[in-house]
Amino acid sequence: MLTDTSRAADFPSLKGIHYLNTAAESIPPLCVNEAVAEYMQHKSLGMRGRDFHFPRVEDCREITARHLGLSTDEVSFCSCSSEAYNLLANALQLTPKDEVIVTDLDFPAGATPWLTAPEASRPVTRLWKNREGALDLTDLAALLNDRTALVQVSLVSFYNGHRIPFAPLRDMIRKLAPQAVIAVDVTQALGRVALDCQDADIMISSTHKWTLGIHGGGVIGIPKKSAARLTTSAGGWYHIANAFDADRFESARIKPGALSFSVGMPSFAALYALNASLRYLDAVGMDKIIAHADPLVARVHAGLKELGLTALSAAQPECSSGIVAFKHENTAAINDALLAQNIHVMHQVGRIRIAVHGYTTAEDIEKLLATLRTVIGG
Repeated sequence: MLTDTSRAADFPSLKGIHYLNTAAESIPPLCVNEAVAEYMQHKSLGMRGRDFHFPRVEDCREITARHLGLSTDEVSFCSCSSEAYNLLANALQLTPKDEVIVTDLDFPAGATPWLTAPEASRPVTRLWKNREGALDLTDLAALLNDRTALVQVSLVSFYNGHRIPFAPLRDMIRKLAPQAVIAVDVTQALGRVALDCQDADIMISSTHKWTLGIHGGGVIGIPKKSAARLTTSAGGWYHIANAFDADRFESARIKPGALSFSVGMPSFAALYALNASLRYLDAVGMDKIIAHADPLVARVHAGLKELGLTALSAAQPECSSGIVAFKHENTAAINDALLAQNIHVMHQVGRIRIAVHGYTTAEDIEKLLATLRTVIGG
């Protein structure tokens, strides 16, 4: 993994802090800063800058496809995961006769488009509830039927880090609701864990978390087998094959699948950054990142148990994520004490969330646990 020397060189802003909040905001390596600066250099060329912008989008498409395990024409970009989910809703054109399944461990971006549709066209939303922080497939089976049009899950939950074993999930849905679209939010997985959900109909991610990129980007992956049914009908121009042809005011021919989700000018700065950050992760090696970070996650789980704290999702040694979270009656005081020691975690909705990435060190974890021990006792 990173050496002390390479970590200091690539992530100078980590000096003096213990950063455990990548699930909210990553710390980009210096190469991302350089990529954004390069975008600005190209932007300063005016129209000539596009000679650099569009090739860089294709570079980003190639490395993103490699991380998703898809081909380049199965990957595209928009401005954020929320936009991607709204475009998915547009593509599906669901009705009140349809049912959508979401989980109570999902981020709002994947759950709310089905709740905010006009009442006349709003599908029935059914909630797959967790049990003690985990999603049980037995509960999903009871929700699936011939009206199920979409099953929306997060591969890794933003709330507590629970990771869904994808293959059994896929097999159950294909058996009990074979017509259903399987949508997977990989925002809390891409760049941190080995993805195993290429058989999903669509994968969606933001770009400013574990990928080490910046705001302003959304990743969409749609395998060819699902392209026809998941082609959005939204207006725009970049996703229109005949946008500037002579017949453009007579008909609009939309590019299929993932390409249809890029409806307007690409978010070039975010894609310059993502291209650099994913290539950085690729150079370090995802296998090395996982091998380094997973034992630190296990140490957090063990340390919380020693302190009498129960993680909101049990440890999953064979199916790990980068997130551990817990609740406590004094989370505000705990967060204040952590910040006083330059330990950065997420304090939200009554929980403390700890995120462990490749730049996290054993010292970071021991400092966290020692501070918790001082505040909580034990």
